[in-house]
Amino acid sequence: MTSVDNLADEVMESLHEYAELSTSAMKKAVRKTATSVKKDISANAPKRTGKYAGSWTTKKTKENSHTLEMTVHSKDRYQLAHLLEKGHTKRGGGHVEGKPHIAPAEKNGAELLERLIRKEL
Repeated sequence: MTSVDNLADEVMESLHEYAELSTSAMKKAVRKTATSVKKDISANAPKRTGKYAGSWTTKKTKENSHTLEMTVHSKDRYQLAHLLEKGHTKRGGGHVEGKPHIAPAEKNGAELLERLIRKEL
């Protein structure tokens, strides 16, 4: 049984424990979401040789005790990302239609992250 004098300490200890658990759950959700977005982009990317689709990776951009920031990017074919997503004009004339593969993956990733965080907390 907790005395009135120790009540504040017990409450603070419980709040710190909850903060640690929620931070851990959020970081896990961010990692899982980044991996999912990478796989989604790779699966839906235009495939002529497969190098562009295989170039997507995740990278931890920033992390401290309370936050984690992950970036999904094309490590060596980044110049093509905008052209393939939005379309472009061909050198000799004409237009190549874009194939949206990044925006849908980003939208799905935002929904997945929210769902995972709600589930964990």
